[in-house]
Amino acid sequence: MKGHKREIISTEPASLKSPVVMSLALHLLIVGIALAGWSWTSPVSEPEPRQISARLVSPEPRPSPVVDDQDQRDRDQERRQQQERERQEEEAERRRQQEQARQEAERQAQAEAQARQRQQEEQQRQQAQAREREQQQAREQEAARQRAEAEAKERERQRAEQERRQQEEAQRKAEEEKRRQEERRKQEEAERKRQEEAARQEAERRRQEAERRLREQQLEALADESDRQREAEARRQQEAAAARAREAQMLSESERYQSLIRERLSQAWYPPSSATEDMTARIQITLLPTGELVNARLVSSSGNTAFDNSALGAVRSLSRYPVPSDRNTFERYFRQFTIEFNPQRLR
Repeated sequence: MKGHKREIISTEPASLKSPVVMSLALHLLIVGIALAGWSWTSPVSEPEPRQISARLVSPEPRPSPVVDDQDQRDRDQERRQQQERERQEEEAERRRQQEQARQEAERQAQAEAQARQRQQEEQQRQQAQAREREQQQAREQEAARQRAEAEAKERERQRAEQERRQQEEAQRKAEEEKRRQEERRKQEEAERKRQEEAARQEAERRRQEAERRLREQQLEALADESDRQREAEARRQQEAAAARAREAQMLSESERYQSLIRERLSQAWYPPSSATEDMTARIQITLLPTGELVNARLVSSSGNTAFDNSALGAVRSLSRYPVPSDRNTFERYFRQFTIEFNPQRLR
């Protein structure tokens, strides 16, 4: 550190190393210290400071506190300058990098623009070539079309000429054929009339015979129809009687099971305390042939939610309903039915 101090001091001007200047600086330091000490004390209680004179004896100046403070300030200033230079260098480096990035971006943008321009030029060239090819194809197609039209016209002329000759030949043959046909027609007409007369006579004979057989068949059919009607009436009456018996049996059995269902629901239903005699809830019930509940739906509300929920709860509380074993009775009366819940009746 001492060598560094001497190096810093040696960089100062030569006038600062003279004994007079050093003495003056020492006097100023002492006066400053005295004034600073005097400013912190009371001016009444403290005596006035005595003046001190000093003289530098050694011809070689030694480092003094003033020189040390100056050296510290110089070092601080040099450090700040060094930091400022580093900051400026960093700023310059950052700007240089930004400039390089900008230049690189401009170069890339220019390269992309050139590439796009080349691509557009290539597209335009290809489009021009495609248009030229299309035009060439159009010209070739037009030439081919004209040739085809000329060939078609020639073929049409030849075909028309051939058709004309064929029509003339066909007309000649048709006239000859017509003459032969007229002769055959006259012969066939005579033969037809002869056959028609024979057929008429035979048909008349057959008609009379058919009428005779038809009258006999009608008489037999009337007799058979009368017998069938009597038998059908007897079967209808028997079936009606059996149906009435089955209906009566099904109705009786359905009423018995309906009574059992009402009894089960009456035992499971607990109307709310707010229920009145005017409240009625209608629940649609859907069952399986085993008596298991499939669905319960409120089709008509009583106007009281608690009342409706109590009715639905009673319906859903039965795990299995009593149903008849007869499938027809179940399908007709118990597959889906509606029951009314009223505090006075369960119908």
